[in-house]
Amino acid sequence: MRYTISDAIRDLRPILDRAPPEAVIGEWVATTTQAGFSSQSGTYKNIKGAAVYTAPHKIIRDVVEKLETSQTQPFNKVIVRWTKKKMPFLRARVTVETIFDEAIVPRGPDSPVYEAAAVARLNFWKARGEVANDFAAERGEVNIHNQTKWFGPHHRVIAVRTRSSLTLATDGLSTPWAGVTEQENGVECELFMEFDVTTVDDKKINDWARLLISIGDLVADGYGVAGDVKKYGAILFCRLTDEHSPMTQIILSHDSAQIEGLPFGSVPLIRVTPIAEVEIEGQDLSDRWAANAAKHALAKRQFAI
Repeated sequence: MRYTISDAIRDLRPILDRAPPEAVIGEWVATTTQAGFSSQSGTYKNIKGAAVYTAPHKIIRDVVEKLETSQTQPFNKVIVRWTKKKMPFLRARVTVETIFDEAIVPRGPDSPVYEAAAVARLNFWKARGEVANDFAAERGEVNIHNQTKWFGPHHRVIAVRTRSSLTLATDGLSTPWAGVTEQENGVECELFMEFDVTTVDDKKINDWARLLISIGDLVADGYGVAGDVKKYGAILFCRLTDEHSPMTQIILSHDSAQIEGLPFGSVPLIRVTPIAEVEIEGQDLSDRWAANAAKHALAKRQFAI
Protein backbone atom coordinates (compact mmCIF):
# COMPACT_ATOMS: atom_id res chain seq x y z
CA MET A 1 0.00 0.00 0.00
CA ARG A 2 1.41 3.39 -0.99
CA TYR A 3 2.57 5.62 1.86
CA THR A 4 1.67 9.23 1.12
CA ILE A 5 2.47 12.69 2.46
CA SER A 6 -0.97 12.65 4.14
CA ASP A 7 -0.04 9.41 5.88
CA ALA A 8 3.22 10.97 7.06
CA ILE A 9 1.38 14.00 8.49
CA ARG A 10 -1.12 11.68 10.22
CA ASP A 11 1.71 9.74 11.87
CA LEU A 12 3.71 12.81 12.81
CA ARG A 13 0.98 15.02 14.23
CA PRO A 14 0.35 13.23 17.57
CA ILE A 15 4.08 12.97 18.22
CA LEU A 16 4.91 16.55 17.29
CA ASP A 17 1.99 17.81 19.37
CA ARG A 18 3.84 16.57 22.45
CA ALA A 19 6.06 19.62 22.09
CA PRO A 20 7.44 21.39 25.15
CA PRO A 21 5.03 24.09 26.44
CA GLU A 22 7.32 26.93 25.34
CA ALA A 23 7.63 25.66 21.76
CA VAL A 24 5.74 27.59 19.09
CA ILE A 25 7.31 26.24 15.90
CA GLY A 26 9.51 23.34 14.84
CA GLU A 27 11.43 22.41 11.72
CA TRP A 28 13.42 19.29 10.90
CA VAL A 29 15.43 18.43 7.80
CA ALA A 30 16.29 14.79 7.10
CA THR A 31 18.11 13.25 4.16
CA THR A 32 17.53 9.82 2.73
CA THR A 33 20.29 7.24 2.99
CA GLN A 34 22.86 7.98 0.28
CA ALA A 35 26.14 6.04 0.03
CA GLY A 36 25.44 4.56 3.44
CA PHE A 37 24.97 7.95 5.10
CA SER A 38 21.95 9.96 6.20
CA SER A 39 21.53 13.05 8.33
CA GLN A 40 18.88 14.78 10.39
CA SER A 41 18.78 18.14 12.08
CA GLY A 42 16.25 20.52 13.57
CA THR A 43 14.32 21.20 16.76
CA TYR A 44 11.45 23.11 18.27
CA LYS A 45 11.88 26.84 18.86
CA ASN A 46 10.27 29.24 21.34
CA ILE A 47 8.74 32.62 20.61
CA LYS A 48 12.18 34.27 20.69
CA GLY A 49 13.53 31.86 18.08
CA ALA A 50 15.73 29.98 20.56
CA ALA A 51 16.06 26.24 20.13
CA VAL A 52 14.16 23.97 22.48
CA TYR A 53 16.15 20.76 22.53
CA THR A 54 13.43 18.18 22.37
CA ALA A 55 13.24 16.53 18.98
CA PRO A 56 11.23 13.50 17.76
CA HIS A 57 14.05 12.23 15.55
CA LYS A 58 13.05 8.56 15.46
CA ILE A 59 9.54 9.11 14.14
CA ILE A 60 10.87 11.49 11.48
CA ARG A 61 13.44 8.90 10.38
CA ASP A 62 10.69 6.25 10.22
CA VAL A 63 8.51 8.53 8.09
CA VAL A 64 11.41 9.29 5.72
CA GLU A 65 12.08 5.59 5.22
CA LYS A 66 8.41 4.84 4.54
CA LEU A 67 8.16 7.67 2.04
CA GLU A 68 11.38 6.56 0.36
CA THR A 69 10.07 3.07 -0.31
CA SER A 70 6.72 4.34 -1.54
CA GLN A 71 7.14 7.63 -3.38
CA THR A 72 7.19 7.49 -7.18
CA GLN A 73 9.08 10.77 -7.61
CA PRO A 74 12.75 10.67 -6.52
CA PHE A 75 13.73 12.79 -3.52
CA ASN A 76 16.65 12.94 -1.11
CA LYS A 77 15.52 15.48 1.47
CA VAL A 78 12.43 15.79 3.66
CA ILE A 79 11.44 18.97 5.50
CA VAL A 80 8.96 18.65 8.37
CA ARG A 81 7.42 21.79 9.86
CA TRP A 82 5.19 22.13 12.91
CA THR A 83 3.32 25.25 14.08
CA LYS A 84 1.60 25.36 17.45
CA LYS A 85 -2.18 25.64 17.40
CA LYS A 86 -3.40 29.18 18.04
CA MET A 87 -6.71 28.28 19.66
CA PRO A 88 -7.62 25.31 21.87
CA PHE A 89 -10.17 23.92 19.42
CA LEU A 90 -7.78 24.11 16.40
CA ARG A 91 -5.14 21.60 15.38
CA ALA A 92 -1.44 22.35 15.13
CA ARG A 93 -0.25 22.84 11.57
CA VAL A 94 2.05 20.06 10.25
CA THR A 95 3.56 20.01 6.78
CA VAL A 96 5.86 17.50 5.09
CA GLU A 97 7.80 18.44 1.96
CA THR A 98 9.96 16.15 -0.18
CA ILE A 99 12.73 17.66 -2.33
CA PHE A 100 15.39 16.41 -4.69
CA ASP A 101 18.47 18.50 -3.89
CA GLU A 102 21.25 17.97 -6.45
CA ALA A 103 23.74 19.70 -4.13
CA ILE A 104 23.65 16.82 -1.65
CA VAL A 105 23.96 13.97 -4.14
CA PRO A 106 27.08 12.00 -3.07
CA ARG A 107 30.11 11.79 -5.30
CA GLY A 108 29.95 8.67 -7.39
CA PRO A 109 32.75 6.11 -7.75
CA ASP A 110 33.85 7.68 -11.04
CA SER A 111 34.12 11.25 -9.77
CA PRO A 112 37.21 13.02 -11.21
CA VAL A 113 37.87 14.59 -7.80
CA TYR A 114 39.62 11.42 -6.58
CA GLU A 115 42.15 11.29 -9.39
CA ALA A 116 42.76 15.03 -9.11
CA ALA A 117 43.80 14.52 -5.49
CA ALA A 118 46.16 11.69 -6.41
CA VAL A 119 47.80 13.75 -9.18
CA ALA A 120 48.34 16.71 -6.85
CA ARG A 121 50.10 14.51 -4.30
CA LEU A 122 52.20 12.78 -6.93
CA ASN A 123 53.37 16.11 -8.34
CA PHE A 124 54.32 17.25 -4.84
CA TRP A 125 56.47 14.20 -4.14
CA LYS A 126 58.04 14.13 -7.62
CA ALA A 127 59.38 17.61 -6.91
CA ARG A 128 61.08 16.22 -3.79
CA GLY A 129 62.62 13.03 -5.10
CA GLU A 130 62.15 9.87 -7.12
CA VAL A 131 58.81 8.22 -6.49
CA ALA A 132 59.10 4.43 -6.63
CA ASN A 133 56.83 3.10 -9.34
CA ASP A 134 56.70 -0.41 -7.89
CA PHE A 135 55.99 0.41 -4.25
CA ALA A 136 52.68 0.79 -2.50
CA ALA A 137 52.29 -0.67 0.98
CA GLU A 138 48.62 -1.38 0.50
CA ARG A 139 45.85 -0.74 -1.98
CA GLY A 140 42.80 -1.37 0.18
CA GLU A 141 39.70 -2.77 -1.43
CA VAL A 142 36.91 -0.22 -1.73
CA ASN A 143 33.33 -0.87 -0.72
CA ILE A 144 30.27 -0.16 -2.87
CA HIS A 145 30.53 3.52 -1.93
CA ASN A 146 34.16 3.71 -3.18
CA GLN A 147 35.45 3.98 0.39
CA THR A 148 38.44 2.35 2.07
CA LYS A 149 39.27 2.73 5.77
CA TRP A 150 40.31 6.27 4.85
CA PHE A 151 36.81 6.98 3.43
CA GLY A 152 38.13 7.47 -0.08
CA PRO A 153 39.43 5.16 -2.82
CA HIS A 154 43.14 5.71 -2.07
CA HIS A 155 44.64 3.75 0.83
CA ARG A 156 48.37 3.35 0.44
CA VAL A 157 51.91 4.40 1.32
CA ILE A 158 54.39 5.54 -1.32
CA ALA A 159 58.21 5.67 -1.21
CA VAL A 160 60.23 8.72 -2.28
CA ARG A 161 64.01 8.51 -2.58
CA THR A 162 66.83 11.01 -2.79
CA ARG A 163 70.56 10.31 -2.63
CA SER A 164 70.57 10.53 1.16
CA SER A 165 67.03 9.91 2.35
CA LEU A 166 63.99 7.72 1.99
CA THR A 167 60.55 9.12 2.71
CA LEU A 168 57.49 6.97 3.27
CA ALA A 169 54.26 8.94 2.92
CA THR A 170 50.57 8.15 3.15
CA ASP A 171 48.75 8.65 -0.13
CA GLY A 172 45.02 8.99 0.40
CA LEU A 173 44.21 10.62 3.72
CA SER A 174 43.67 13.90 1.86
CA THR A 175 41.46 12.43 -0.86
CA PRO A 176 37.99 14.06 -0.59
CA TRP A 177 35.42 11.92 1.16
CA ALA A 178 33.92 9.29 -1.12
CA GLY A 179 30.15 9.06 -1.20
CA VAL A 180 29.50 12.38 0.57
CA THR A 181 29.35 16.00 -0.54
CA GLU A 182 31.46 17.88 2.02
CA GLN A 183 34.09 20.00 0.31
CA GLU A 184 36.97 18.74 2.42
CA ASN A 185 40.22 17.06 1.52
CA GLY A 186 39.55 13.95 3.58
CA VAL A 187 41.08 14.27 7.05
CA GLU A 188 43.03 17.31 5.82
CA CYS A 189 46.58 15.94 6.11
CA GLU A 190 49.11 13.37 4.94
CA LEU A 191 51.64 11.58 7.14
CA PHE A 192 55.31 10.91 6.40
CA MET A 193 58.35 9.19 7.91
CA GLU A 194 61.90 10.04 6.89
CA PHE A 195 64.94 7.73 7.02
CA ASP A 196 68.65 7.84 6.23
CA VAL A 197 69.09 5.48 3.27
CA THR A 198 72.12 3.91 4.94
CA THR A 199 70.07 2.72 7.94
CA VAL A 200 67.15 0.91 6.29
CA ASP A 201 66.85 -2.22 4.19
CA ASP A 202 63.87 -3.57 2.24
CA LYS A 203 62.47 -5.47 5.24
CA LYS A 204 62.58 -2.41 7.50
CA ILE A 205 61.03 -0.28 4.77
CA ASN A 206 58.12 -2.69 4.39
CA ASP A 207 57.66 -2.97 8.17
CA TRP A 208 57.55 0.81 8.62
CA ALA A 209 55.24 1.17 5.63
CA ARG A 210 52.74 -1.26 7.16
CA LEU A 211 52.95 0.67 10.42
CA LEU A 212 52.31 3.93 8.58
CA ILE A 213 49.15 2.44 7.06
CA SER A 214 47.96 1.50 10.56
CA ILE A 215 48.70 4.99 11.92
CA GLY A 216 46.80 6.41 8.96
CA ASP A 217 43.82 4.23 9.94
CA LEU A 218 43.91 5.73 13.45
CA VAL A 219 44.11 9.28 12.09
CA ALA A 220 41.19 8.60 9.73
CA ASP A 221 39.10 7.17 12.58
CA GLY A 222 39.96 10.03 14.93
CA TYR A 223 38.39 13.45 14.99
CA GLY A 224 40.44 16.55 14.23
CA VAL A 225 43.88 14.98 14.65
CA ALA A 226 45.40 17.34 12.08
CA GLY A 227 43.90 20.28 13.95
CA ASP A 228 45.36 19.10 17.25
CA VAL A 229 48.82 18.67 15.70
CA LYS A 230 48.60 22.21 14.34
CA LYS A 231 47.41 23.54 17.71
CA TYR A 232 50.00 21.82 19.92
CA GLY A 233 52.89 21.48 17.47
CA ALA A 234 53.50 17.87 18.46
CA ILE A 235 51.46 15.17 20.19
CA LEU A 236 52.18 11.78 21.70
CA PHE A 237 49.76 9.85 19.52
CA CYS A 238 49.89 6.10 20.15
CA ARG A 239 51.92 3.23 21.57
CA LEU A 240 53.79 0.66 19.50
CA THR A 241 53.69 -3.10 19.80
CA ASP A 242 56.68 -5.06 21.08
CA GLU A 243 57.82 -5.91 17.56
CA HIS A 244 59.03 -2.31 17.19
CA SER A 245 61.17 -2.39 20.34
CA PRO A 246 63.09 -0.40 21.52
CA MET A 247 60.72 2.16 19.97
CA THR A 248 57.59 2.35 22.11
CA GLN A 249 55.55 5.39 21.06
CA ILE A 250 54.67 7.53 18.05
CA ILE A 251 54.87 11.31 17.92
CA LEU A 252 52.93 13.27 15.31
CA SER A 253 54.37 16.73 14.68
CA HIS A 254 53.72 19.75 12.50
CA ASP A 255 55.78 20.19 9.33
CA SER A 256 56.06 23.45 7.43
CA ALA A 257 55.48 21.84 4.02
CA GLN A 258 52.03 21.71 2.46
CA ILE A 259 50.63 19.82 -0.49
CA GLU A 260 49.07 22.33 -2.86
CA GLY A 261 46.59 21.90 -5.67
CA LEU A 262 44.24 19.45 -4.00
CA PRO A 263 40.56 19.76 -5.00
CA PHE A 264 39.62 21.82 -1.92
CA GLY A 265 42.81 23.69 -1.08
CA SER A 266 46.10 22.67 0.48
CA VAL A 267 46.83 20.24 3.31
CA PRO A 268 49.78 20.05 5.72
CA LEU A 269 52.25 17.24 6.12
CA ILE A 270 52.52 15.61 9.54
CA ARG A 271 55.80 14.00 10.55
CA VAL A 272 55.62 10.57 12.19
CA THR A 273 58.46 9.89 14.64
CA PRO A 274 58.90 6.64 16.60
CA ILE A 275 60.58 7.21 19.96
CA ALA A 276 61.93 5.04 22.79
CA GLU A 277 60.54 5.26 26.32
CA VAL A 278 63.81 6.72 27.58
CA GLU A 279 63.27 9.81 25.40
CA ILE A 280 60.31 10.92 27.51
CA GLU A 281 61.48 9.47 30.81
CA GLY A 282 60.74 11.82 33.69
CA GLN A 283 58.52 14.06 31.59
CA ASP A 284 55.06 15.17 32.74
CA LEU A 285 52.52 13.40 30.50
CA SER A 286 49.40 14.91 32.07
CA ASP A 287 48.81 17.72 29.57
CA ARG A 288 46.63 17.32 26.49
CA TRP A 289 48.19 14.70 24.15
CA ALA A 290 51.37 14.85 26.34
CA ALA A 291 52.35 17.64 23.96
CA ASN A 292 55.15 19.04 26.11
CA ALA A 293 56.82 15.64 26.43
CA ALA A 294 56.49 15.13 22.68
CA LYS A 295 58.10 18.50 21.93
CA HIS A 296 60.87 17.76 24.46
CA ALA A 297 61.72 14.49 22.70
CA LEU A 298 61.78 16.14 19.27
CA ALA A 299 63.94 19.01 20.53
CA LYS A 300 66.54 16.50 21.74
CA ARG A 301 66.60 15.10 18.19
CA GLN A 302 66.91 18.66 16.86
CA PHE A 303 63.65 18.50 14.91
CA ALA A 304 62.08 21.87 14.19
CA ILE A 305 58.37 22.20 14.99
